[in-house]
Amino acid sequence: MIKKSFIIGIAALSFVTFSSQTFAAGEVHTVEKGESLWEIGKEKSVSVIQLKKENDLKSNEIYQGQSIVIPASDVTAEDRELLAKLVHAEAKGEPYAGKVAVATVVLNRVDSSEFPDSIKNVIYQVSNGHYAFSPVQNGQINQAPSQESRDAVDEALAFRGQGKGSLFFYNPVTSTSDWITSRETLLTIGKHRFAK
Repeated sequence: MIKKSFIIGIAALSFVTFSSQTFAAGEVHTVEKGESLWEIGKEKSVSVIQLKKENDLKSNEIYQGQSIVIPASDVTAEDRELLAKLVHAEAKGEPYAGKVAVATVVLNRVDSSEFPDSIKNVIYQVSNGHYAFSPVQNGQINQAPSQESRDAVDEALAFRGQGKGSLFFYNPVTSTSDWITSRETLLTIGKHRFAK
């Protein structure tokens, strides 16, 4: 039910496993029967917004046999796996929508001028002597991610650039930071609050 609520609130979701390949800019994809921009975005690690812009599409409608140019992606297979490890460590036991939202926070940081400009650098960022994400400090980032965490990363990549722009998340029960709890809360999923 939580996943369904997330779908209604954000966008249609479906599952695709990680591809180990990286796609070159300008690759042409032929749309198969029943396929959507959302599914193509997840498979190719590009956002729906990028797909629409690259192909001058005014809506999300595509048709079987249509050629779609795949724009360059700045996200490698290694980036996706690292992000899935972080999602697994940070959101273990959280609803699927919460896992997608954790991955989205990292992508929002990459896209923000206030943070480093790569997934790896955002995840491993140290600010004022503190790691941005506790799993980096305690070593949980090194655990193999679940398939659900990988799926959540695919969802977040396809969704990139949409949503409310959360840059932070925290558990209000365990957080000891007055600063983080003072941030504007945009969304609560499971035990996490997502904030700007």
